[in-house]
Amino acid sequence: MKLRLISFLIMLGAVISMAAADQWKRDIYVAQDGSGDYRTITESLEGIRAFMEYDVTVHIAPGVYKEKIVIPSWLTNVKFVGEDPETTIITYDHHANIDKMGTFRTYTVRVDGSDIEFENLTIENNAPRLGQAVALHTEGDKLTFRNCRFLGNQDTIFTGGKYTRLFFDNCYVDGTTDFIFGPATAYFKDCEIHSKINSYITAASTPEDVEVGYVFDNCRLTAEPEATQVYLGRPWRPYGHTAFINCEMGDHIRPEGWHNWSKPENEQTARYGEFGSKGPGAEKAARVGWAKQLSADDAARLTDLNQVYSQKSVWTPKTK
Repeated sequence: MKLRLISFLIMLGAVISMAAADQWKRDIYVAQDGSGDYRTITESLEGIRAFMEYDVTVHIAPGVYKEKIVIPSWLTNVKFVGEDPETTIITYDHHANIDKMGTFRTYTVRVDGSDIEFENLTIENNAPRLGQAVALHTEGDKLTFRNCRFLGNQDTIFTGGKYTRLFFDNCYVDGTTDFIFGPATAYFKDCEIHSKINSYITAASTPEDVEVGYVFDNCRLTAEPEATQVYLGRPWRPYGHTAFINCEMGDHIRPEGWHNWSKPENEQTARYGEFGSKGPGAEKAARVGWAKQLSADDAARLTDLNQVYSQKSVWTPKTK
């Protein structure tokens, strides 16, 4: 009798284990009409196993998802894929002056997990221009964004997380002031960077001991008609690093190119450079003397992803 009971309990345990395994899917579907596994992206996060070693894809059907999303640090190896960035939109409308919220709580999407990919999505903060309003806030490492749009005004993308690495491939980013800012290493390849007003594109806060901050490779710098005086960047912290390589620059880019954040001492530490700039905004003669015209060797090093991301474990994001 005792042997039968033991056998039964073993079988029951096996059945329970199999059932538990079945609840974790490798493909999850989100659709607002109820035709998928979940109606919201936030709900879909509950269907992803913590600290898993296999890959999971969250397929997001077209729709406007008004959600404030946090992808937690215990989620890794996840891909969030929409059908088209024009029709698959994640949006929210917090800004810094709502109940003294401050910049870093205004995000629409915050990514604390690592080894996460986003594809064919729009991430937007559509708050009125009443203060800083972050669309994407990153803290995780090895994050990839492909064919995505990031829409906002001031502070559209905050690349947080010291020593973290981001890759933006064929993306569109727009904003007003300092709309790409933070300490992470971020590589923008074949992207369009669109200014809405006369202001600053980047505000890197690269730590002194991090060699590479922002690299824009073969990107297009465009602007609204009213934006005619735009700086490439200013250092949010003294050692900010930003490089534009083989980029097409519209005539909205100011001849001097860079600003010192009204702190002359930043000119001794900020690490700014260009190589192969072209277009009406690429005039070299009038650039500030403390920025650098990069050599071909410099440019080659800054477009070698193995070197750009070399400060931690090996990571070479997939390129097209």
